[in-house]
Amino acid sequence: GSMEPKGSKLLLQELLTAAGNDACADCGNPEPDWASLTLGVFICQACSLLHRSIPHISRVKSVQDEWEDSELMAAGGNNAAKAKYEQKVPAFYYRPKHTDCKLLREQWIRAKYERNEFEFIEKQEPYSAGYREGFLWKRGRDNGQFLSRKFVLTEREGALKYYNKQDAREPKAVMKVETLNATFQPAKIGNPCGLQITYLKDNSTRNIFVYHSDAKEMVDWFNAIRAARFHYLQVAFPGAGDEELVPKLTRNFMKEGFMEKTGPKVCEGGQVCTPSARRLCRLYFDAYARGEVFIGSKENSYTVLAGLPPSTQGHHWNHGITIVTPDRKFLFACETEAEQRDWISAFQRVINRPMRPQEYAGERDT
Repeated sequence: GSMEPKGSKLLLQELLTAAGNDACADCGNPEPDWASLTLGVFICQACSLLHRSIPHISRVKSVQDEWEDSELMAAGGNNAAKAKYEQKVPAFYYRPKHTDCKLLREQWIRAKYERNEFEFIEKQEPYSAGYREGFLWKRGRDNGQFLSRKFVLTEREGALKYYNKQDAREPKAVMKVETLNATFQPAKIGNPCGLQITYLKDNSTRNIFVYHSDAKEMVDWFNAIRAARFHYLQVAFPGAGDEELVPKLTRNFMKEGFMEKTGPKVCEGGQVCTPSARRLCRLYFDAYARGEVFIGSKENSYTVLAGLPPSTQGHHWNHGITIVTPDRKFLFACETEAEQRDWISAFQRVINRPMRPQEYAGERDT
């Protein structure tokens, strides 16, 4: 009744304001309103749903609920849990944020609390050994059907390869680690474990789409690719520290969607992505990147303008964008004003970033 002591509510408030407990222990979302009693961590609602998939390890409760004193004592807080469950997370390992897909967040939670991967180094073998092989379902280029293909990632050769036939001697494709990017794209691939792998071949961007039915397997591939990129970059930039290299390992696309490419000759629709890494900061259209625009920085006279030159013909959409490069103008049209605004700000962010000397090499290929 109304006479019961309010002790546990006060203790809970105290715990919540303790250092480290102001952000979700698993994804960093601010002001977590759930907790795992068994693990002693404060988490956000989205992560609490993922904790429910490991009920043998985590029992969750809302901080709004009534708490027993014994339950409070078990909650050691986020900093204590981090010291235990994240003591040996490799620098290259991807730590998901609350904006990442469910698969990445759930596997991070399972890796930490269920598989204890960051307490025992030997459990990291699948992504830290420098060599990995296995079968992935790969989408066919022409018919869109997924077929099982053997993939081999080798750091020593600096390549990810795949083979079309089981006993094939020669790989169908060799993707250099140097230009490799991997990003989870479940919606685009139609599978929660869908990974889009992007690489450069003959100076143009190619994509392959793969998935595996086992979520851990796919996240292990993703982190193995990040590990290979990390070790490649450590050699390529010997002076750079982890904090400089880690953001370069894999990139999510900054902006992706449809624009119409217009111009004096031709009007073609197509998908355009600007990955945020300048080495791949190419705007590409058509599924197989038959056309690309390298985007440099403003000190090399690259600019982006709203609108199209008055003489432009052959476009149905009204919200134009002109990208001015030292050699020519590229013209695009967006369907809505909001899309136009988003694209312009994405280009602006790229153009405002100064180029590094090694990025100049990329400019001559377009």
